[in-house]
Amino acid sequence: MTPFDLVVRSRRTVTPEGPRAAAVAVRGERIAALHDYDAPLPAAEDVDLRDLALLPGLVDTHVHVNEPGRTHWEGFDSATRAAAAGGVTTIADMPLNSLPPTVSTEALDAKLRAAGGRCHVDVGFWGGAVPGNVKDLAPLHERGVLGFKCFMSPSGVAEFPPLAEAELRAALEEVAGFGGLMIVHAEDPELLTEPAGPGYGQFLASRPGAAERSAVARAVRLAEETGCRMHILHVSSAECLEVLEAAGARGVAVTAETCPHYLTLTAEQVPEGRTAYKCCPPIRSGANRDLLWDGLARGVLSCVVSDHSPSPADLKVPDFAAAWGGIASLQLGLPAIWTEAARRGFALADVVRWMSAQPAAIAGISGKGGIKVGNDADLVAFDPDAEFLVDAARLHHKNPVTPYHGRTLKGAVLTTWLRGHPVDGSAHDPHGRLLLGERT
Repeated sequence: MTPFDLVVRSRRTVTPEGPRAAAVAVRGERIAALHDYDAPLPAAEDVDLRDLALLPGLVDTHVHVNEPGRTHWEGFDSATRAAAAGGVTTIADMPLNSLPPTVSTEALDAKLRAAGGRCHVDVGFWGGAVPGNVKDLAPLHERGVLGFKCFMSPSGVAEFPPLAEAELRAALEEVAGFGGLMIVHAEDPELLTEPAGPGYGQFLASRPGAAERSAVARAVRLAEETGCRMHILHVSSAECLEVLEAAGARGVAVTAETCPHYLTLTAEQVPEGRTAYKCCPPIRSGANRDLLWDGLARGVLSCVVSDHSPSPADLKVPDFAAAWGGIASLQLGLPAIWTEAARRGFALADVVRWMSAQPAAIAGISGKGGIKVGNDADLVAFDPDAEFLVDAARLHHKNPVTPYHGRTLKGAVLTTWLRGHPVDGSAHDPHGRLLLGERT
């Protein structure tokens, strides 16, 4: 037998068929075989995790890297270091908060120049759908973007305006024509108000769950009428679940995600003045959180992704009315979700499905999302029983601003392998790939 490049053994290997004791054999950056845990296998390197878990690398399809243009907010180097440290081996970069936003092939080229040689994990890219760029969607699709993001309400940055209903319909018809995917920030601008004061309760009241439900219902109707495949981003309100479930029952090609902060944090727990908790749509009540978990368990919500939307600390002031709305959590998503999932009786296999297999499938990213023969050897050694205290200053995020600071989380990433190579974030030659055109 020709020696393998790497063998990783674990009595708790989480495969698509379920957990098993296995030896994962890697050759040429891909998983070449799965053997019994104690099988004698010739290999250049043989790692035995014993009772530690072996997971597939996570796939986070909702990350705002912000480079070029706002690299002081984040950047490909810092974002992908954080991803690897959190067990994420593939990210998909959002088209906004960078300058220029990714709404044309020229802007995509600028993004690729910024990312080249700086990525510690593999990176895919979303294009953007904004007023006036319908003609740019097909060329971006041909260049290999994963799909197109649009807003139904103001995005927070002037260079990425929302689509009115007629504009959204036109974009959906265009994307449906070439079999693409539209991903939607769904809040109804008619139901959003300015916060009546500086506190969290006033901010929460300004973005009610009804605004999400109304926008999701409209988006679903347009998807059904145009035949465009659609994905609803960062569902925070359980009021949306009924609409999504009904759409699924009718066979509408609509999926939806939620995020770690909606599943682990609650409005009742937001400390006074802690604007690190501000995001749009907002973190809601504990009762709402329980309903989101139920929707996730029933498959109404398909996946959990970070919506990592960082900013410098000076944009998170002075209060909830004025602060930038975004949460930094890329490095912490896995332990945050595992902490709460384990408490609720879920298994690591559930977390892998929500945070690896399903995001990869929805975005159409090939070779990712599971420990199976032929896939990239993206692997994570994970101690599900370890606990640690989050210190924002020790994270790889460029700016030490996160609502998880000071919280104790369960589950530690010990080693991350990208295509069979360990990633420690210190390499002078990052070997993350840009995934344009690599679709299932």
